[in-house]
Amino acid sequence: MPVKLSAILVSYNVKYYLAQAISSIYRAADGFELEVLVVDNASTDGTIDYLKLIFAQEIDKTLHIIANTDNVGFGRANNQALHQATGDYILFVNPDTIIGETCLSQCLTFYRQHPDAGALGVRMLNPNGTFAPESRRGVPTPFTSFCKLVGLSRLFPKSKWLNRYYMQYLNDHEVCKIDIVSGAFMMMSRERALTAGGFDETFFMYGEDVDLSYRIMRTGCQNYYLPCPILHYKGESTNKGTPHYVNTFYKAMAIFFRKHYPHSRGLVIPVYVAIYLLAAKALLFQCLYKMRRSLHLFHEPATAYHFIMSQASLQHAKRLADKYHLAATYTTVPDKPTEPSLDAIPARDGKRHVAVYDTRSYTFSEILATFDAANRTDCTIGTFYPDQGLLITDKRTFLI
Repeated sequence: MPVKLSAILVSYNVKYYLAQAISSIYRAADGFELEVLVVDNASTDGTIDYLKLIFAQEIDKTLHIIANTDNVGFGRANNQALHQATGDYILFVNPDTIIGETCLSQCLTFYRQHPDAGALGVRMLNPNGTFAPESRRGVPTPFTSFCKLVGLSRLFPKSKWLNRYYMQYLNDHEVCKIDIVSGAFMMMSRERALTAGGFDETFFMYGEDVDLSYRIMRTGCQNYYLPCPILHYKGESTNKGTPHYVNTFYKAMAIFFRKHYPHSRGLVIPVYVAIYLLAAKALLFQCLYKMRRSLHLFHEPATAYHFIMSQASLQHAKRLADKYHLAATYTTVPDKPTEPSLDAIPARDGKRHVAVYDTRSYTFSEILATFDAANRTDCTIGTFYPDQGLLITDKRTFLI
């Protein structure tokens, strides 16, 4: 009997990114059964109607929507779907991700070969292909958290003692044992998820994945990192320089401390001091940023869009670029194109470049592998869906 995977996504006003994530999951469903459960936290952008339009053949068959009338938070929404899931394995995955076609089968194979596995995380890439350090983390003990907050982890990135938070002393291209798995992509058996009790709903946003990973470890399981690349866009709420992020994220850290380190108040006090200082710093920098923009002292670099696609998709791309007045160039590729490359895109010219790939010509795995290897911090991933006339980038979406 084939293995069944239940992919769970929690959504709030990100319908295009959500649909892309779901599409990538379906494209990766090779060799196992799949069900997708979407919990919509009272979106106002027409998310549910859009999903019913794009996935008309899958609705109520392999795609199930739970429509909340209020935003109940990340943890509670995931738990709603968890208790309805029927898969042998559970994948908690963010809607602002792209999963490569080979990723899920690799993860399921690894999980079945490691009976001690608790939660499994993967190699998350930023939109420009750089490695996202939150792909693997250590338990945020008061000392570990203090080292991160005051910058010791940045000063000593390879220290197992001072940089336990992001575990950067580990090779990010190798399978390794880790403590904390990111909630952006967290796979585990359904049994493990239910035994651990799912997410703690005390956390509204941020920290739920840390808490769940830690509780899974305390049951005697080992969490793992697998170097299989996915893309994680990360929205404005994840912008680590904003007061909102600092306030919400470190409130979650405080909840974690109170829950798991109730007798370490003396160690926690320096952490709280660092949190308040960071919040003040973030507020100051945001005020300065707004002042610079109001005085026209801030210069946004020009963005150049480089469409790489089949001849059949070319006219769709040109219509979209003309509609939004995009500075665009076009490269057509044969029906069976070679592996994607960034060689033709100018480097270090002061512009922000977006390499836009035709999703009918290239697989997500090919696109992710190209950016993972390119090391081009000035160039980000764009995906084009000619049938919908839709372009998705990390900054915004465009629709004909």
